[in-house]
Amino acid sequence: MSVSTLEGYHGEILRRLKIANAKIGDIIKITTNSGEVFEGALFPRSEYGNPDHIVLKLRNGYNIGIHYEKTETIQVVGEGQKPHFTKPPPPPKSAGLPRVAIISTGGTIASRVDYRTGAVQPALTAEDLASVVPELSSIALVEADILFSELSENVTPSQWKTLAEEIAKKIRTGIAGVVVSQGTDTMHYTSAALSFALQRLPVPVLLVGAQRSSDRPSSDAASNLTGAIALAAKADLGAVGVAMHQNLSDRYIVAHRGTRVRKCHTSRRDAFKSINSEPLAKYDLQTGQIAYSEDHPKRSMGHDLIVKPEFDQHATLLKFYPGFNPEIIDAAVKAGERGIVLEGTGLGHVSKYSYDSLRSAIKSDVPVFMTSQTIWGRVDMNVYVTGRDLLNIGVVPLEDMIPETALVKLMWVLGHNRSIDKIRQAMLDPIAGEITSRTSIMEEA
Repeated sequence: MSVSTLEGYHGEILRRLKIANAKIGDIIKITTNSGEVFEGALFPRSEYGNPDHIVLKLRNGYNIGIHYEKTETIQVVGEGQKPHFTKPPPPPKSAGLPRVAIISTGGTIASRVDYRTGAVQPALTAEDLASVVPELSSIALVEADILFSELSENVTPSQWKTLAEEIAKKIRTGIAGVVVSQGTDTMHYTSAALSFALQRLPVPVLLVGAQRSSDRPSSDAASNLTGAIALAAKADLGAVGVAMHQNLSDRYIVAHRGTRVRKCHTSRRDAFKSINSEPLAKYDLQTGQIAYSEDHPKRSMGHDLIVKPEFDQHATLLKFYPGFNPEIIDAAVKAGERGIVLEGTGLGHVSKYSYDSLRSAIKSDVPVFMTSQTIWGRVDMNVYVTGRDLLNIGVVPLEDMIPETALVKLMWVLGHNRSIDKIRQAMLDPIAGEITSRTSIMEEA
């Protein structure tokens, strides 16, 4: 019996369930070493739950967990109904709606939960999406595909390249917009990468995810997806963005500029914030209205899309802190890194103890760039003596660029340049709104 037939069970529990020839959905009877008897359907166990419990759904509808050390016997007493889904028929398609492509890169765009069995069915086809979020059928003709399936922390620059090329193919078919689903943890890295790789965008390209899964009452999956598709289909945007909740209510989905967004909370639905800029657009889930920032890039089917998807991941982001060991800089150079982004304090500072290592790196043709770990604001290395020293060493300030965006841009620049002078200049040339000439005072949304 494979582990997949006993989803989520490992170790001693898995061994004992195998001995009993139990499968997910079977009716099993557990007798504890104190004489108690429990009978119910065997549930899959969450990979993130306590690994020492067997999960049963009792006849009264309650779920219980029984620690394996308390079980005396496990016996299959009947075949229960296995997890399954009967999909409702998709809603009728409306003629004349704009076409929107959804590209899945991991996780689930949406899912349907069978609360009797606990099974979760990924919804990855257009038909699935229509049955899970029927509102989509009145917004756009959805074309959904799976490009790859990775947890967001496993997405690499090579997959950014693959994704950019796939998006370009979709756009060239005359699609109205593209939505990319991804796990949220590294979504702002991907949005920055696509912002540099896809230039002169004629249509919106929006990344979307969910902070809370579809089996939770507070899930933001359906509302985020609805807002993202509506913006991709109808918004007058020609840029890469991240479409997520504006705040804790379910009223607005905002599109943050791909190079100006950062995940700022581990679990809140409004985890994503625009840094040093306004969101590009805001979609009202109740009225369907769209509001824009003053300087949003507009869609234009007359634009000739430029695709430059090469990335060189031999770049590193180093965060300075009290006690920072400058040998880390030496190690990065020795490891073959072609460029370094520093996340300095305040206006762009690191300790004087790092000066020699920075000189050595720059002398070895490894350019060094400065950002600020304060997130909001911009670096200014002319104010204090430390900043001026770093400028004299050759460290290049990156104005108001977000550290994560700076790292991604450096990977992109390295993918297209070998000359050190060209690399330094390219990092300072604004491409996708990652640098502004003046940083406005922003109030948190």
